[in-house]
Amino acid sequence: MRILRIAAAVEAVSLALLLLDLVTEHAEVVTSLGGPVHGTAYLTVILVVRLKPPASAGARWRALVPGVGGLLVLRRPSGGVVAGEG
Repeated sequence: MRILRIAAAVEAVSLALLLLDLVTEHAEVVTSLGGPVHGTAYLTVILVVRLKPPASAGARWRALVPGVGGLLVLRRPSGGVVAGEG
């Protein structure tokens, strides 16, 4: 699923940037832009996994992990969501 791969990458990268900003300068513009981007990617991962018919309960629970949930779902294709589909 291409959308899941994109959303998972955006979720992980945006969280990394937000955390990096937090420990360095804490620029408000980064937080103002990065927060909604991360939140949208997080919700997208949850919805894509939830709406995908063969998604297992384990995949649904892994999708709820903030920051890396999408990557966890993609890492375990036997959990119901096939990473190679697209």
